[in-house]
Amino acid sequence: MVTGLINPNPVVYQKKECRVRSARSDPDEFAVEPIDQLEIFDHIRDIKDPEHPYSLEELKVITEDAIEVNDQKSYVRVTFTPTVEHCSMATVIGLCLRVKLMRSLPSRYKVDIRVAPGTHATEAAVNKQLNDKERVAAALENPNLVDMVDECLAPSYS
Repeated sequence: MVTGLINPNPVVYQKKECRVRSARSDPDEFAVEPIDQLEIFDHIRDIKDPEHPYSLEELKVITEDAIEVNDQKSYVRVTFTPTVEHCSMATVIGLCLRVKLMRSLPSRYKVDIRVAPGTHATEAAVNKQLNDKERVAAALENPNLVDMVDECLAPSYS
């Protein structure tokens, strides 16, 4: 992880209990059963923070309420809240969210990743970076950044 922490003492919250859902074993099931807010949350809840040994859920960077899904229009919006307003890892967190959803959802979905309004000093710039296809593609060509994203997305067995 990163040294020289921006937020050395983050508030850590209790994780919600996982609810049992039927697993989708076949990608064609997406055509039959609509994707909902809980399913999106389940995909992203365990992403690890780039600076701390906690999940984005435990730091309340993401919450179930901050996810919007319109299955009919194939649209998902995730709004996240950095732990501090000058978080230098906000774009990395957003990239992790985008990559996880790109890997989890059918390609027909448009994914919109946003910083919660008023929670980051450079909110507009972060939002622009996270939702620009060329910038995301360029970021994913950087091996160091891809390694960081993969580390955040790696499952934890604790």
